Amino acid sequence: MARVTVEDCIINVPNRFELVLLAAKRAREISAGSSLSVPRDNDKNPVVALREISENTISLEALREGVIKGMQRNVFIDETESELDEELQDVMQAEQGWQGPQKAEAGLIVSNDEDEFDDEDDSGSEDGDSDDNSEDEEI
Repeated sequence: MARVTVEDCIINVPNRFELVLLAAKRAREISAGSSLSVPRDNDKNPVVALREISENTISLEALREGVIKGMQRNVFIDETESELDEELQDVMQAEQGWQGPQKAEAGLIVSNDEDEFDDEDDSGSEDGDSDDNSEDEEI
């Protein structure tokens, strides 16, 4: 059973934090049934992963890509910018059609009936009583 140290691995992976991520990823792969590139020698999966890294028997780039893919939450679709620009223009034209020709030119949705807002502002009672008098009656 060969003893592996961090100093043995730092030669291939200079960043200790990256080393931890890569070794953990490789240890999980070994647990899932991936084939070993070094003899096990009764070592546990993390030790085997570190030995593989120190002896440079596995592809570190493939491990890095696996770590990055495992941490990504969004799936990126490879589309060219021109395809995205065309889709955006189609959506904008469709929205302008919903708003009508005058509203689309201004870029705003404006109500043509100004009387609607005047009716809402006159929300007081019809006989001139204010809301303060109605609260006094309730007390």
